[in-house]
Amino acid sequence: MGKQKVGKLIFSCKACGASAPKWSGQCADCGGWNTLEEGVAVETSTKNPRFAGYAGDASKNQVQLLADVKPESEGRFPTGVSELDRVLGGGLVSGSVVLIGGDPGIGKSTLLIQTLARLSDRLSTLYVSGEESPEQISLRAHRLGLPCENLQLLPETCVERILPLAQKHKPDVMVVDSVQTLYTELLQSAPGAVAQVRESTAQLVRFAKQTATAIFLVGHVTKDGSLAGPRVLEHMVDAVLYFEGEAGSQFRLIRTIKNRFGAVNELGVFVMTDRGLKEVTNPSAIFLSRHKTQVSGSIVMVTREGSRPLLVEVQALVDESHLGNPRRVTLGLEQNRLSMLLAVLHRHGGIAMFDQDVYVNIVGGVRITETAADLAVLLAVLSSLRDKTMEQDLVVFGEVGLAGEIRPVPNGQDRLREAAKHGFKRAIAPKANVPKKAIPGLEIIAVERLSDALDAVL
Repeated sequence: MGKQKVGKLIFSCKACGASAPKWSGQCADCGGWNTLEEGVAVETSTKNPRFAGYAGDASKNQVQLLADVKPESEGRFPTGVSELDRVLGGGLVSGSVVLIGGDPGIGKSTLLIQTLARLSDRLSTLYVSGEESPEQISLRAHRLGLPCENLQLLPETCVERILPLAQKHKPDVMVVDSVQTLYTELLQSAPGAVAQVRESTAQLVRFAKQTATAIFLVGHVTKDGSLAGPRVLEHMVDAVLYFEGEAGSQFRLIRTIKNRFGAVNELGVFVMTDRGLKEVTNPSAIFLSRHKTQVSGSIVMVTREGSRPLLVEVQALVDESHLGNPRRVTLGLEQNRLSMLLAVLHRHGGIAMFDQDVYVNIVGGVRITETAADLAVLLAVLSSLRDKTMEQDLVVFGEVGLAGEIRPVPNGQDRLREAAKHGFKRAIAPKANVPKKAIPGLEIIAVERLSDALDAVL
């Protein structure tokens, strides 16, 4: 296949949108420095084949009433990995494009080759590798003990050579590892450049929608943990999944950031073994250490990730500070929220921490972003300060307001049922979350004010 003719190149300013025929360090319109990005000048005519069959094709689109459009169920099929199906919203949708990001070595390629190997028994699959050689991929597959008889492999980085081969073999599911290694002959910049990532992804998305091929894209992440490349990359795809996990920990978490076919903020839990990633069907069991003896500064709360309630342990350590500004350190929790909660504890509980260092940790590497952890954090801090142990069968959740009130949290009854299922006997919860019908085996202490919760534990 010969080299594709390169179209006319333009350089657009990402600050003001002005275009220029050649690159320069400064935009002539807005004066911004290093804001010009390479792109391809394309015709917006409906005769252009690049736009055929899409929203820009006016010959195929007509104005219609939304009530006249009949919703059709999307062609969804399971991947064979239950935790991955959970974060995808119940399975993989035909024609969808899923972007998976994560730190190097966290398990992105391992999970995808495991998924393709399971799907290859009943569907046509294709693994496009731009980073690893076929020998490296074969070595990993044999080490993991995966069936490779029907798994097709393509080592290629040029989009203009990938798409004709994919059109010929007609895969149902395709993996591209990774999008930062791809390049298109329409542009002259190096692979990984902003324009290359954007244009290569656009061609893959068009191919997926035209052929109903489900595509997984592997994306690199930057130093701060966000996906490398233009932000528009996340807007172009149908779902964005992030791999999470502490360095050295065997647990891996996959969180849904965007999903056009399901709920966001779903969480899938895996454990890394010598045979690849294994699913954890009961993650609450791994996040609870269940100390043999009672210890101070530890309490269990029920958080909620998507549609799944999780029991996690909140640990706190309070120690005398020898600094002018006491330290406030959090792992898995927002630091500013801890400072606010300590102020509420002082104002409405009469317990001061101005001369104490406070450290809070969420066990297992879980990151909690919801406010249901407020009450558990305060009680764990108080337990460490007073060196008072909490009952091992006690679970706590609730949002603490600035006025000292305990606010209800979403899905309170589901959280209580999850706690009862794991053998907890007592629960401190907001009064508005207490169910009308008692939960067998669980005593619920309803609280309306922070002082009520402090009285219950002290």
